[in-house]
Amino acid sequence: MIVIKSSGKSRLKDGSFAVGALSATDLVDQLLERTSTLLDPKASNSVAFSGGVDSSLAAALVYRVFSPHEGTCTSNNRGGVGNALAVLGLSPAVPEEQVDVARRVADIIGIDLMEVNTDEGKDPTYIANAGEACFACKTRLYTALEAVAEAALAESVRSAPSSPNRRGVIMYNGTNADDTRDPTRLGLVAASNFRVESPLLHTTKADVRRAARHLGLPNWDHAAAPCLRSRLAFGVEAKEQHLRMVGEAERRVRLALGLDHTVNMRVRMLAKKRAMVELDQLELVERDAPAVLRKEGFLQVFQDLGFDSFGVRAFKTGSVAAVAKDSSVGTKTTL
Repeated sequence: MIVIKSSGKSRLKDGSFAVGALSATDLVDQLLERTSTLLDPKASNSVAFSGGVDSSLAAALVYRVFSPHEGTCTSNNRGGVGNALAVLGLSPAVPEEQVDVARRVADIIGIDLMEVNTDEGKDPTYIANAGEACFACKTRLYTALEAVAEAALAESVRSAPSSPNRRGVIMYNGTNADDTRDPTRLGLVAASNFRVESPLLHTTKADVRRAARHLGLPNWDHAAAPCLRSRLAFGVEAKEQHLRMVGEAERRVRLALGLDHTVNMRVRMLAKKRAMVELDQLELVERDAPAVLRKEGFLQVFQDLGFDSFGVRAFKTGSVAAVAKDSSVGTKTTL
């Protein structure tokens, strides 16, 4: 049972909460309280959902605040005609495994899930991958989400035409406090342009995971899983062929090394079709990844996928975000 507390004693001047030292129960209560200030039960409330822990927690919070839930208290009147919906964008940049996770998590949350095909692959800015691909992608995504939400609201209005005070469409994402400190996340600019709200805006990643675990979300400890386009170094075109190459390469490396969902692993595509396997430092050493991949014949595996060569190095978030046509960043082992 989750009850939103009204004391507000931990609320800061900017409207955020000092959640770092809170118990998991109090943390979730205060996240629900923040969510209740963003959501309008008479609007079409649409969550940009990927199946990652951030958007999953955001979807769970929106659903719990919006939907009548035994033991849950909010200050909102749920008598409106709005709805709460999770929307999953489908494209070659989204691995099949992530789609499966998203479907399973949405089912556990109980929120309705809609899957829509996005068309960022037709955008020259996205394809060029020269620094603004994330902005182009998120712009297309939020455009699609807005259209879905407007259609849902229109249907609600037809079913209850006399309901007053409709606000329209409100979109949400899982942006957390740590994300806002990352200058490479140009998708946040697109979110701002569409006035997308985030229940997690003042919450650290560590607290996001704590809250997700407390709510029973099965992906609370999953490693971050950004889109496959993020694997491509600046200047490497975000073409469907390249996205599928890195996606399949990651599947095969994970299988060969026996990696579970908690381990950070990427296959980056650098200039000249060079693949770079990145793995958490501890796993890299303990599993002797270079030797294992060499023994398993991964040079041929990568060449069969369309790469010319590959190397191995320690994982670093955004390691190719500020590197243009440079395959020498970081300490690597050449195989």
